[in-house]
Amino acid sequence: MRILSFLILAILSFLPTSRAVAQAIGSAERPLRVMLIPADGGTEDGTKADFLPLFNAITRTSGLHFEVKTGQSYSSVIEGMCAGLADIAWFGPASYIEARDRDCAQLLAVEERDGSSTYYAGLFVSANSDAKSLEDLKGASLALGSSHSASSFAYPLAMLVEAGIDPLKDISAIRITGSHTNSLLALRNDLVDAAGASFISFERAVNQGDLNAADFRLLAKSDPIPNPPIAMRPGLPSNIKASLKAAMSTVHEDPDVRPESIRGYGGKQVDRYNTEAPEALFDKVVSTTAFLRDDYQAAILRKADASQRF
Repeated sequence: MRILSFLILAILSFLPTSRAVAQAIGSAERPLRVMLIPADGGTEDGTKADFLPLFNAITRTSGLHFEVKTGQSYSSVIEGMCAGLADIAWFGPASYIEARDRDCAQLLAVEERDGSSTYYAGLFVSANSDAKSLEDLKGASLALGSSHSASSFAYPLAMLVEAGIDPLKDISAIRITGSHTNSLLALRNDLVDAAGASFISFERAVNQGDLNAADFRLLAKSDPIPNPPIAMRPGLPSNIKASLKAAMSTVHEDPDVRPESIRGYGGKQVDRYNTEAPEALFDKVVSTTAFLRDDYQAAILRKADASQRF
C-alpha cells in the first residue's frame, strides 16, 4: 500500500507541472499573440501574409509559437497592446511612439535592408498636375491615411509645414482615407489634388496592379523615417523577451531558413532584424512631428470631417 500511495502522489505532483510546462507562454498551446497594423489597404490577409513567413521561421529556429492577426486599425493595435490583448505588435513609427509613451510597448526589432533602417514618404500629385513645388499646393485638397501613421499622415503634414504651408489655413480640404493606397486611389480618381503615402506602399500598389505609376508624379520626398518597428509587451517574462530577441536577431543566419522568409513592410525581403536598434532612432520622429499637438491634430481631423471623411 505504501508503494501504491507513493506512486499516486508522484503522479499527482507531476501532472500540474506537465500542464504548466505545456501551457507556458510561447508554447503551441499558449502562443505569443501578434497584432499587425493594417498596412497598404488594411486587408487582413495581405498584411498577415507579409509577416507569417518571418514568424513561422522563428518558430522553426527557436520553438516559440505565434498567433498572428491583423488589427482593424492602427488605433486598435495600440489599444490591443495597452489592454494586454497582444504580446507582440508591428507598428508604424508614430503608432509605436504613442504605445511606447503609454508604457504599452518595448522596442524589439527594426528591419534592415542594405544596412538601412529607414524609409521615405512622399507627397504625390497627378502626372498632369500644374504643381511644381510644395508651395503650389496652397488652396489644394489633400488625401491622408490613418491619423496614427507616420508616412501617410504626420510626415506629409510636416513637409507642408516646413514649406510654410499651414494645412489648416492653406489646404482647401483634407480627406482621411485610412490607408496609403486609398489616398493614392483618391488622387487617381480626381477626388483630391495631392496625396501622402510611403514609397513602399506606392511601389506595392503599382506592383499589384492597383495603380499605374504613369498616372502619378512625386512632388516632394520626406526626410528618412525609421522603419516600422516590431515591439513587445513590457510585462512579458524576462526569459521570453530574451528568447524573442535572440531568435529574431539570428533567424536570418539559419541555413534552414530561406532568405525570402525574412520579410517586412510591404512584404519585401529584408536582410535582417536588428534587435540592438536604439530608441534614439525614433527621436527624430518625435521632433519632426512635434507640431502635431493634440489640439492641432484634433483641428486637422475636424477639418477632415468637414471635408466628408472617407
